[in-house]
Amino acid sequence: MKIVLFDGECNFCNQSVQFIMKRDQLKQFKFGSLQSDAGKRLLEAYNIPKTIDSVVFIDQEQAYVKSAAALKIALHLNGFWKLLYVFIIVPAPLGNIVYDFVAKNRHHLIKNNQCKIPTKQEVDRFL
Repeated sequence: MKIVLFDGECNFCNQSVQFIMKRDQLKQFKFGSLQSDAGKRLLEAYNIPKTIDSVVFIDQEQAYVKSAAALKIALHLNGFWKLLYVFIIVPAPLGNIVYDFVAKNRHHLIKNNQCKIPTKQEVDRFL
């Protein structure tokens, strides 16, 4: 199972979940907020600090954060998005500079401060 943990209090992160869901025709991803009980249990299980301020991607018993998580997620999306995975060759510290810049400014990137409520078809994709 592929799990994406996201900041449930961040509109940019919620929009990102919607973006992933639209491009995940195989419905291989499950989603959970970092603040949820399930999210907290997974962070503990994978020895990820509870203070993490990043997307977390868990796949095949391996956890990824920041730019590695984003690129691993992109690899599994439909369309040309998987081509972004080529940037995995960029050393993580450099990729994380870009990731951290976006993360630092994410609250300014999305003006809509309403979260979409999952449909009946989508609700089973959340932890």
